[in-house]
Amino acid sequence: MLRLAVVLLLLANAGYYAWSQGLLRGWGLAPVDESEPQRMEQQIAPQNLRLLPQGGKGAASSAAPTGPASSPATAAAPAEPPACLQAGVFDARQADALRQAAAVLPEGSWTLEPTPITGRWMVYMGRFPDEEAVAKKRAELRALKIPYDRPGAALEPGLSLGRFSTEEAAQRGMALLANQGVRTARVVQERADAPGFMLRLPAVNDTLRTRLDTTLQPALAGKTLRPCA
Repeated sequence: MLRLAVVLLLLANAGYYAWSQGLLRGWGLAPVDESEPQRMEQQIAPQNLRLLPQGGKGAASSAAPTGPASSPATAAAPAEPPACLQAGVFDARQADALRQAAAVLPEGSWTLEPTPITGRWMVYMGRFPDEEAVAKKRAELRALKIPYDRPGAALEPGLSLGRFSTEEAAQRGMALLANQGVRTARVVQERADAPGFMLRLPAVNDTLRTRLDTTLQPALAGKTLRPCA
């Protein structure tokens, strides 16, 4: 039995050697040839391969070129839109001074629009002969708890007990004062109707705004520029 096993083992080795070396290819017994066309067809085509960067989508995003970030602190602030400003009402003399001052501003940047100055009436006491008489009358009015004011240079020495936009309103005011004990007051016209003018700057931008203080301020006669109504 041992001899038979040795013989079979030798035959098996010889057969494997013959198979592995292709000696039995004529009988259809041979190992698969790695260079045969079927093997090549199963290979992955290298030209279709694509390399992905490490980190996937995030890495691809990080590889994108980035420019310098705009800092909010250094970004230019948007210019403010032009604003409409106006001042007035000015009398004829004041309007002449404004025309001369505004002549250096860009053409069409300002206008002087006619705006009539309405008359004004006053409940008035005076004229008194001297300041002593004025002081005495003031004391009487304080005792009656009636407010008073200076009437203006044209009506000094005297006292104003109220100013009104119409003569009728002034008459009603004087009647109320009479009920409070005032007997010597009368209604006078403090100011007659007169032509007036309103200064209007329809589109004041940043550049024009910087010129207004030095150009127009001295000619505004104490009036201030305000948003247009």
